[in-house]
Amino acid sequence: MDKQGLKNYILRNLTFPDRTLDHVVEYFEEMTITKNDFFLREGTVNDRYFFLQSGFMRAFTFDSKGNEITTNFYQRDSVVLEVSSFYLKTKSTESIQAVTDCTGYSITYDQLNMLLHAIPEFRAYGVAMLAKEYVLFKKRSLDLINLSGEARYENFISSNKEIFQHAQLKQIASYLNVTDTSLSRIRREFSKKNSNK
Repeated sequence: MDKQGLKNYILRNLTFPDRTLDHVVEYFEEMTITKNDFFLREGTVNDRYFFLQSGFMRAFTFDSKGNEITTNFYQRDSVVLEVSSFYLKTKSTESIQAVTDCTGYSITYDQLNMLLHAIPEFRAYGVAMLAKEYVLFKKRSLDLINLSGEARYENFISSNKEIFQHAQLKQIASYLNVTDTSLSRIRREFSKKNSNK
């Protein structure tokens, strides 16, 4: 596989000299995850940082009643990892599974850590990515408190247009913290509103 997609992703987040970027991506190894296989299982440590070049994945956990709750979706050109498990070397409370066949590039924690210490530009990229993850996490937490189910759906669908091709309705409903019935109603009303525009 060509690593240009990986390079483009890094460059979208921070500018790198060409030689430095070429050196960084040398450490990323091609990785394929077959549909329904796990990138990470609950109770294990996330030891790889994965750039998803093609495919679709999701993260999920279980609530106190044993209900499966989707916590994230990953589309092509995104980084897949469970941040706290990866950086703190703790057992994950989430699982990450391939919804379709997935391809991309991965790097181990030790390799990534070495690059972060050895290359100042890459260290700046690492800080920028952690900040980005925190901002997204904070926004999602506040949206669950401040926004109605309808507003959460509208925000979500605007940046995840292909979601219904890959994810089950119950997975999307649990991610948005609404019931399956509520999601069906919200979708109908959303479609009606948009068809009248």
